[in-house]
Amino acid sequence: MWAHSTLVQAGLLLGAGVGSGLALYWWLKRHNGGTNATSTTCLGSTESSNQSVTGPCGFAVEGIEGLIGNTPMVKLKALSKATGCDIYAKCEMLNPGGSSKDRIALEIVRAAEKDGRLQPGGTLVEGTAGSTGISLALLARARGYKCLIVMADDMAQEKEIMLRTLGAEVKRVKAVSIVNRDHFCNVAKRLAETMPNAVWADQFETASNFAAHYKTTGPEILRQTNGKLDAFVMAAGTGGTLSGVGAALHDANPSIQVALIDPPGSSLYYKVKSGVLYAPQQAERTLLRNRYDTITEGIGIDRLTANFNRGLSHITEAFRGTDLEAVNMAYYLIKHEGLFVGSSSAMNVVGAVKMAQKLGQGHVIVTCLCDQGHRSMSKLYNNDFLAERSLLPTIGEDPNDLSFILKPDSA
Repeated sequence: MWAHSTLVQAGLLLGAGVGSGLALYWWLKRHNGGTNATSTTCLGSTESSNQSVTGPCGFAVEGIEGLIGNTPMVKLKALSKATGCDIYAKCEMLNPGGSSKDRIALEIVRAAEKDGRLQPGGTLVEGTAGSTGISLALLARARGYKCLIVMADDMAQEKEIMLRTLGAEVKRVKAVSIVNRDHFCNVAKRLAETMPNAVWADQFETASNFAAHYKTTGPEILRQTNGKLDAFVMAAGTGGTLSGVGAALHDANPSIQVALIDPPGSSLYYKVKSGVLYAPQQAERTLLRNRYDTITEGIGIDRLTANFNRGLSHITEAFRGTDLEAVNMAYYLIKHEGLFVGSSSAMNVVGAVKMAQKLGQGHVIVTCLCDQGHRSMSKLYNNDFLAERSLLPTIGEDPNDLSFILKPDSA
């Protein structure tokens, strides 16, 4: 069993090493151009254009915005061998803000600027589990705005620390159901309405969320796989990524399976399977009007968002995942793939394995690594926290042993 302190050190070492690796990665990805590189200039020159400029000095993008998107895709070698399928993961955690939320934050900000809702010196306001707030805070700094983030009090402390470090104001509220006026999204909306020159990002409902992934993430996956994939699997929070990517994939090839992996307490599995929003943990006799206390953050929801609904017709399958499966997968990915990811990424990979079990050997499956592990140190990588919830990992030395993953029909 790895000690929590050892993983903290590992997280710091990985974080320290990410800078040089990302510098090389961003250089390489811009060598092939980028969908978000609106203006690129070769360092040391005065030329500017809409294309990447190459030369003896390499090339550069125009601001942090140019670094968003065009993330690499990695084959998960151990899992591919263990399942007999080629399992690939799109590394969304290599966006500059550390998550896929950079894409929607940029789309939201650009849309608000274009229609005049956001003026110079204005404030970006959002209710978030953390990652979208971090993306908005970075863009606010880069574009001269202020940022106010409302978070539930059960979100990881490290996310709040990061937000404050980035200059955002953070307001913590009690974790309650969306029907409660004090839910973090409802509080954020009210605050934005009372502030001058403020925009509520509204990530759950805004069309900018779906659009960002339909226009960029989906086409990138098609290019990176040469269109040769059998399935795409991931969890949903706002639903924008799964819906946007699913719609883009089906526009190219309707036979691609698009699947949801749903954490405990979420209602979306039953929505896909039977058309009814329901979760066993929210049965009437036990209803507490607050979210189920799952270890995952930013995924799972007990209502139908506009973004999930936009792509619902493209979601062809759904699986249920457990907290223990996600924990074990997170530790498996460190031990056997050398990847340090957060809880939502781990759940996504659980979904990929379940899809491999369903389809059988010889298929190509894609998922997303949408967050980094350093945002989950106080929970996912904290042995005391896990022990209190009977969630200590049990993976062994054999990378082919996936017995910790329940069969799709028994989760």
